[in-house]
Amino acid sequence: MDTIVSDEGYGANEYIVTKKPLVIVSGPGPGSGKLATCLSQLYHDHKQGLASGYAKFETFPIWNIPLKHPVNVAYEAATADLMDFNMIDPFHLETYKQTTVNYNRDVEVFPVLKRILKKITGGESYYESPTDMGVNRVGFGIVNDEIVRKAAVQEVIARYFQCACDYRMGYVEKEAVEKTGLLMEDLEVKPEHRPVVEPARQAAKEAQKKGKGNQGIYCGAALELSDGTIVTGKNTPLMHAASSAVLNAVKAIAGLPEDIHILSPNVIQSIGELKQDVFGSKAVSLDLEEILIALSMSATTNPTAQKAMESLTALRDQPMHITHIPTPGDEKALRKLRIHFTSDPEFATQNLYDG
Repeated sequence: MDTIVSDEGYGANEYIVTKKPLVIVSGPGPGSGKLATCLSQLYHDHKQGLASGYAKFETFPIWNIPLKHPVNVAYEAATADLMDFNMIDPFHLETYKQTTVNYNRDVEVFPVLKRILKKITGGESYYESPTDMGVNRVGFGIVNDEIVRKAAVQEVIARYFQCACDYRMGYVEKEAVEKTGLLMEDLEVKPEHRPVVEPARQAAKEAQKKGKGNQGIYCGAALELSDGTIVTGKNTPLMHAASSAVLNAVKAIAGLPEDIHILSPNVIQSIGELKQDVFGSKAVSLDLEEILIALSMSATTNPTAQKAMESLTALRDQPMHITHIPTPGDEKALRKLRIHFTSDPEFATQNLYDG
């Protein structure tokens, strides 16, 4: 402690000269050095006689709602790879006799942080608990708790699917998947409580039953529209399931007949031949990004395609589920369309590199 709070510790860091009375320190995530930067500045300021301080602006967990409120559970699901967990702030409870919510890393480090602050200021710490350090008014902004709870539950389910896919691709440990699964159990929900999950899986089963799909792989996708209608799509030798679902969705929004082709099969086939014969790609079926490019080109001469393309913005913030992990082209396009998609942790190809 004596070394940390000394010229050889915080004092060895370069002093950042500021001109404003309030300075915001931001970083890309946990462990990025935000707190260390603030403490270093406090050390330098107090050596110069400046009585500066710091506070944390942190949205989650929300300190003044219940520990097991779905919103706080959703925060745990979002940080499952870090293995963070929410807990009652024992220091706040002891000092103020008030129950508040914080998370393990802040609670664990607080006794050390309090000693550092006392040593920097030469007096008492101006914080008695981790909750004291936070500036968080989010809880007071919840005006409809029922809607917020429902949205938080859906977020937990979405995080479960994300963790399962990340584990399948080797990005996270199995414990992250198990933790999000346990969080769903706490909320008494299952993955199928996401409305688009079962329709997507059913679409894949129908594709297999009817002998559709592509090269023995049967994929389904389901997208919920703003009026609650769920539109599905299946993969074919011409396009991915995500591509099919989005095209069917914009047809529904634009009021176009289901059996009308807004993209000529010849155009789709021509692009597929370009991929295979010129680019040397094994995957001829068009992903969503390629389908949208084809749609935009067709819209210049086809009023039906133009009407469909104008309906794409209506898909923003709508939920979607795919029975297989989306390819990079599908994922990129879905993110650009701002569709909230999830997927089952299954690969849509037997090839490790789908090129």
